[in-house]
Amino acid sequence: MPKRIFEGTIISDKMDNTVVVKVEKIKQHPKYKKRYKVHNKYKAHAVLEGLSVGDKVMIEECRPISKDKTWRVIKKIAQGISNVSDDIGEVEVVAPKVKKEAKIESKEEVKVETTEEKKEKE
Repeated sequence: MPKRIFEGTIISDKMDNTVVVKVEKIKQHPKYKKRYKVHNKYKAHAVLEGLSVGDKVMIEECRPISKDKTWRVIKKIAQGISNVSDDIGEVEVVAPKVKKEAKIESKEEVKVETTEEKKEKE
C-alpha cells in the first residue's frame, strides 16, 4: 500500500523533534452539494531545522515512532508569515479615531417627575 502524503500548516512546535500539523480538506455534501472545510491534526516527527509555527510542510506516513506519531515531515514548502522578518523595523498600528458626540442637556430640559409630583399636578 502506498504511503499517504499531505500538505499542512504547523500549528505547534513546542515538543522536541515533534510538530503538530493541521491538514485541511474541502469536502462536498452528498445531497446538498455545499462545500465545507474539514481539518485533522497530525503529530509529525520533525528532524529538519528551522521549522516553526505557520510554516507550510509536507508530511508522509511512516512506521509508528511513538503512541501518537506515525507521520514525518519530508520537506518545508513555504515559510510562515510570523517568521518573515522585515527591514522596516517596528510598525505602530494606529486605530482610526471615532468621534463620539455626547449631547449634554441642561437640567431644565431633562426633568424626571416622581410619583408625588404627578399627583400634585393632577
